Formats: sequence, C-alpha cells, structure tokens
Amino acid sequence: MQNMDNFSLACPIPIAQYPQILLAHGGGGKLMHQLIDKMLAPTFGTTDVQHDAATFSLPPGRVAFTTDSYVVRPLFFPGGDIGSIAVCGTVNDLAMAGARPLYLSAGFILEEGLAIESLWQVVQSMQATAQKAGVRIITGDTKVVDRGKGDGIFINTAGVGIIEHDLTIAPQAVRSGDVLLLNGDIGRHGIAIMAMREGLAFTHTIESDVAPVADLVGQLLAAGIEIHCLRDLTRGGLATTLNEIATASRKDIQIDESLIPVEEQVQGACEMLGLDPLYVACEGRFVAFVAPQDADRALAIMQQHPLGVGACQIGSVTAETTGLVSLRSKIGAARIIDMLTGEQLPRIC
Repeated sequence: MQNMDNFSLACPIPIAQYPQILLAHGGGGKLMHQLIDKMLAPTFGTTDVQHDAATFSLPPGRVAFTTDSYVVRPLFFPGGDIGSIAVCGTVNDLAMAGARPLYLSAGFILEEGLAIESLWQVVQSMQATAQKAGVRIITGDTKVVDRGKGDGIFINTAGVGIIEHDLTIAPQAVRSGDVLLLNGDIGRHGIAIMAMREGLAFTHTIESDVAPVADLVGQLLAAGIEIHCLRDLTRGGLATTLNEIATASRKDIQIDESLIPVEEQVQGACEMLGLDPLYVACEGRFVAFVAPQDADRALAIMQQHPLGVGACQIGSVTAETTGLVSLRSKIGAARIIDMLTGEQLPRIC
C-alpha cells in the first residue's frame, strides 16, 4: 500500500458508531451528508458540496476532457491503491493529449459493509496524489450498492485540462522517421497486482509504477520538443499501445527488444505466470513519438526527471504504411507484435 506517513490517522467519521458503509450512507439522509461533509469535502477542499455542479474558470486555449472508471482488485497493493490509480489514470490521459490537467471529479460506488477506515485511506491517497499532480478534485458523487454487488469500491474520475501549445498530439500526427521514447521499465504494475493475488514472494517486493506523468510531459512541451503522439501503457501494455497507434496512423513501427527495460524480478514473474511483459499494464509509463531532430534533447529532459530516470529510445517509425508493429529480438530475429487477444490480466486498473 502507498506510504501513509503524511496522512492523518484519525478518520473524521465516528468509526466506533459506524465502522462500515451502510446502505443509508447513499440514501440522501444524515449518514450520507456526514460522509460528504466530514470526510470527502474537507479532504478534497471542495466548497460546492450543497450545489449540483462545481463552477470554475479555465485559462484561454483548447480544452481536453476525459473520463475513466477504476475497478482494481485488490484495493491496496505495493506502491499504490485504487485511489492513486483513479487520480493518476485520468491525469495521465489528459497529459497524453498534451494538456495540463486542472480539475477532476470523483464518483464513488461503495459496497455495503466496506470498512470506513479503508475508504478513509483511499480518500486520503486520492488527495495526496492530486496534490502531487497539481490538480484539484472539485466535485463528485457517492452511491452505495448491496453487499456482494460492488467489490468494495469502484471509482469514476473525469478530468479537464488546458492545451497551451499549437501541436497536434495524436496517432494521426505520427510521421515516418519518428523516434519512440519510453520513460522507464515496463510491466511492474500488472505484476505487482498479480503477485498479491497469487501470493507470490520475491526477494524484493515488486511495486507498482503508478504515478502522475503530467509534469514530465509538461517539461517536454515547455522545451519546445516536437511531439507527434503520446500514449500511456495501461491495459494491454506496450505492445497493444503501439498496435493501436500503428493502426490509427497507418504507419509501421519497429522496436528493439534489447532496448526495452524490464526489471529482473518482473521478467522472472512473467515467466512464472506465462506472461509477456510487452503486454503487461503500467500506470506510470508512456511512449512518446518525437521528431528525430528532437530525440536526443527530449531523452535528456526525460532522464533528468524522477519519472524518466530510466528513459530510453526503443524504436522508430518506418516508411512502410501497413500499420504493423515488428520487434527485433535479443538474438536478432524479427517478428510481428500483434494486438492482445482477450484479457491477460483482469481487474488491474
């Protein structure tokens, strides 16, 4: 679970009286208002709790808007929890559009019987992550479902960000010759989740890479790097992400297996579980398609950032237009990397 040293240990809800979520916490009465007024609103610093919508101002520029839902199991895992993923996932989606994230909403679907202390830890984690990412959670909603119908907590977050540049950052902007930069090792999030589910023990605990990457992307944009496409490596991992971009851009992508960083313990866990790290989800990793003349400068900027220390060049866009992704293996053989079929790791985000 995420380090909670900076969090208040005292839940503002009287746990002795209400140790678990009740259906009444979503019923519109005193318990629901207690949950909102004593826990959610003060933690997030929300002021419009008695109104149906938050009001806010946006700087001039194009606006990016995204939404996502999070159903990870288990709720807490090494390196993070469902709350940190809910904030990072939406912040990172905005960053992948080249936007500076500003505001989030948070919708909670709570299961009857959920420990109030668990909810408190998730809420605090969300606020700590939002502060780290430089965003505010300004509105939200809570619903309670019957025991056995919700698996603890489901969270939906929507986000708004501002685009402060003239670049078009999208798969359709990918060009032949673009260089692919990756901001670090892959596969840790999915393996951290699976290790907990399967009770796998390693010499060192594998921690999720969950993190908000908007600041790193912002530094690339501020430096004038010509970025054509950005994509975070969530469900389906690096391989599926590159296939989506290749299909949308109708450009061929070639990557080199020997250049793609995978931690030794992650590689070992993948072999034990029969998984390919290329398809394992990350929550703090992204690939950037950068104009070749800016690649070295972009890589240097990434490597100077805490979330890009392990950044590297992993491939390039070729002149072919069949929309395929190919990989040169460590022994020099070439093979096509296809889209993931089915669900390799369910409920990981």
